[in-house]
Amino acid sequence: MQELFLIGIGTGNPDHVTREGARAICEADLILIPRKGSGKEDLAGLREQIITDLSDTPPPLAHFDIPKRRANAGYLQGVEDWHDAIAQRWQEAIARHKDAKRVALLIWGDPSLYDSSLRIADRLEPKPAIRVIPGITAIQALTAAHAIPINELGAPYIVTTGRRIRDEGWPDPVTSVAVMLDGECSFQSLDPDRYDIWWGAFVGMQEQILIHGPLHEVSRQIIDTRATARTEHGWIMDIYLLRKRAG
Repeated sequence: MQELFLIGIGTGNPDHVTREGARAICEADLILIPRKGSGKEDLAGLREQIITDLSDTPPPLAHFDIPKRRANAGYLQGVEDWHDAIAQRWQEAIARHKDAKRVALLIWGDPSLYDSSLRIADRLEPKPAIRVIPGITAIQALTAAHAIPINELGAPYIVTTGRRIRDEGWPDPVTSVAVMLDGECSFQSLDPDRYDIWWGAFVGMQEQILIHGPLHEVSRQIIDTRATARTEHGWIMDIYLLRKRAG
């Protein structure tokens, strides 16, 4: 039976990879490298650089193209169909290397947090033995970069998406919300006078950008900075923490 290693690699900084993750990379027979299209070549390049930095004799790489997600079937069905298509690309890439017993995928952040690699792996036939190696999450990297705790004393917090903030509003009764997967700066849908924000892009990488302050003061700065950075790099990874003000 083949083994499939899903290796959390943090936010693109080779120092984020754990010793367990580094060992799994070095011992892999094959590493799958996704390509996300024109303008996003850096994402594959970062994975390849991490592999080179951690291994004197890097294992073979198998590149595959990520299919586009259809938007005409509704969000959830569109994602389900997209995952089916990605699983097929994985299957095809693995089938071209039948002798590879230990196949690895490098996952941004951690495979368990707002990442679908486990759901995609569950679609493979025949099903490999799945091994998960945890990594530093974007949330950990953000709070570390800003040197803040994620929650207030003794209080819970929620991790959610920009889409849900935009469609459903603030998730009461919590006072702290970490927002991921937000390409539209959905904090604009909230009352800016009621929240503080800690925002970061390319967190933990050389290109790291951090902005913090009352939402009504820094909202426009974040929107403009994000747009400029995305244009310069062709892609952007960002995350933010919102905290409701007392009163």
